[in-house]
Amino acid sequence: MPMPVRHLPVVQKWDCQGCTDCCRQYLVSVTAEEKQRIDEQGWQKLPEYQGVELIANDGSRKRPRYRLAHRADGACVFLGENNRCKIHEKFGGAAKPLACRIYPFMLVPAGDHWRVGLRFACPATGENKGRKLSEHLPEIRQYVSGLEEQEKIPAEIPAPPLRGNQRVSWDDLIRFSQALSMIVSQPGGTFERRLRKCLALANLCRQSKFDKITGERLEEFLAILLNALDGEVAAELPPPTGIGRILFRQMLALYVRKDTGQYAGIARKGRMALLGAAVQFARGKGLVPKVHALLPETTFESLEEPFGLVPEESVQLLERYFQVKFESLQFAGKTNFNFDFWDGVESLVLVFPATMWLARAFAATMSKTEAVRFALRIVDDSFGFHPMLGSFRQRLALNILSFRDEIARLVAWYAR
Repeated sequence: MPMPVRHLPVVQKWDCQGCTDCCRQYLVSVTAEEKQRIDEQGWQKLPEYQGVELIANDGSRKRPRYRLAHRADGACVFLGENNRCKIHEKFGGAAKPLACRIYPFMLVPAGDHWRVGLRFACPATGENKGRKLSEHLPEIRQYVSGLEEQEKIPAEIPAPPLRGNQRVSWDDLIRFSQALSMIVSQPGGTFERRLRKCLALANLCRQSKFDKITGERLEEFLAILLNALDGEVAAELPPPTGIGRILFRQMLALYVRKDTGQYAGIARKGRMALLGAAVQFARGKGLVPKVHALLPETTFESLEEPFGLVPEESVQLLERYFQVKFESLQFAGKTNFNFDFWDGVESLVLVFPATMWLARAFAATMSKTEAVRFALRIVDDSFGFHPMLGSFRQRLALNILSFRDEIARLVAWYAR
């Protein structure tokens, strides 16, 4: 029997709006069982699929790695001219690969239950369009059942450590995440200051041990810390240092970069083009390499200029984003390259300066509200998914930024 779903973000709505972006830019993994089911659907008998590869194998015969094939224009081979999935139309949604059905939901196992998040890479998520997530509960339960069977998820999964070898129970880990969610949703004050309070909480908790502080005592402890955070967060901070900017730009290159699908950037030109782009991001001068097809022509210098007042609608979007990520635990453990809890918090907070840096590029051709939403969509596409963000090099960069107190400076600097 599958584990129950016990958490759905109440601040977020979603329904597919038929934009088909997910059908055009993602390489969808397919299990051997799903491949067999699609083969048995008889597509090769249709004239339009004669001689067309439907399932690609990126592995070998002995160790296959199947995925849905794409046409020359980048779209999935099953995307029809009416922008609808042919498998869905002919056989129903349950006949599609599980990965297609789940998107953009993020299902996070948390001990004895599942928590639900969302990917803001889906335009409908950022626009908050559709039904309340509670109305999606029946199909989410189906996804959970399919995922447990497909991934062979064990009955008990250990909670990610707070830091190093320090661990707490799932219940206490959720208490920490709820405290972070409370901070970002508190009315009043600037949003960047709320994020810096999250960093301050992480720093204070890293200095504490929670062997005996658990349950209600932990709630009391966190309540005391939350009331004291104002005194821990300076009103103003100096700009990030040169080292901080270089390390941050190297992360930016990964957050913005798109290597597959219709929005692939200079990765199409090969590894040397990517190496050249990495060098340019490290230098931080001149034209920004077009690592994403939708990135407008701009310079590094212009993206350091003040953005100005962030529209209220954008603040609400950012509040929803961080609440959903914190409450679903989609920032630590297996959903984010096995980061420790507090390292995961810092990696998530860095989404904000990355988004505001990129929003400056789009603000030249669209409203600030649209620019922030578009930038967050691109950055969240990589958060927890671009494999290089979980590499040893990037973990080291994150630790250096944290040790030097650069993350808070970056948050304040790009909130200007």
